[in-house]
Amino acid sequence: MSVVFKEVVTPEEVGQVAALARKIWSAHYTPLIGTDQVEFMLDKFQSVEPITEQIEKEGYLYYLLLSCDDEAVGYCAFQERGDTLFLSKIYVDHAARGKGYGRAIMTFAEATADRLGLNRLSLTVNKDNTGSIAVYKKMGFEVVDAICPDIGGGYVMDDYVMSLTLVSANGR
Repeated sequence: MSVVFKEVVTPEEVGQVAALARKIWSAHYTPLIGTDQVEFMLDKFQSVEPITEQIEKEGYLYYLLLSCDDEAVGYCAFQERGDTLFLSKIYVDHAARGKGYGRAIMTFAEATADRLGLNRLSLTVNKDNTGSIAVYKKMGFEVVDAICPDIGGGYVMDDYVMSLTLVSANGR
């Protein structure tokens, strides 16, 4: 399996991420949180305007995951928060799951954190997303908190916060 991480910088690439988000979220999250909340969250967080704002004003780094034949199979987004690289988005299309893309994202995230001089990865995951929780635990993440922030529209994100302490090759 070969994967290329293409940094999202152009409006066309942002549009590609938003289209992937709609496809991935609709399939994966509808059974967990329902169609109405999926639509609300896509509009609020994963459409062209909020993605652009996250990149331009909030310091998010978005990447498209491209397979060996240049097909976009997923995307991820990171944000530096103190000594931690927050893995804000980790999404792989259903058809590409189980092929090593998730591991590739984590390897890329660890390298990004090391490049930035950070020693921790963190993420949030829906408490009912048991498959993803199991994968994160297998990768060494631990649940460190439970949160339930109000995101507007009468919705909350009932999540676990998971964290992984990194030890880089240079001993940091």
